[in-house]
Amino acid sequence: MYAIISDGSNQYKVEEGQELTVDYRDASSGDELKFENVLAVSSDSGLQLGKPTVDGASVTAEVVGVEMGDKIYVQKFRRRKNSRRRTGHRQMYTKVRINKIDS
Repeated sequence: MYAIISDGSNQYKVEEGQELTVDYRDASSGDELKFENVLAVSSDSGLQLGKPTVDGASVTAEVVGVEMGDKIYVQKFRRRKNSRRRTGHRQMYTKVRINKIDS
């Protein structure tokens, strides 16, 4: 059994017990998140597609913790002006474990 959910501008294919990283949320470990935007649900009875979402379907997840993404460097450079600037950025993510898929 799997579901396709939409969170922010991303879509994820999730199964029960799977761990994934989503955009940062201000939640502590052990808190429960509920994803309401379920685009499709596949179960033993078949595939349900939403128009645009499946009515009454939700995915429940438990917050595992906060993670930091890879560091990216942004370099600004102006030619012939002896002007250079290099800064770094690390994005924060929330790691969740999928507990239940309700269809």
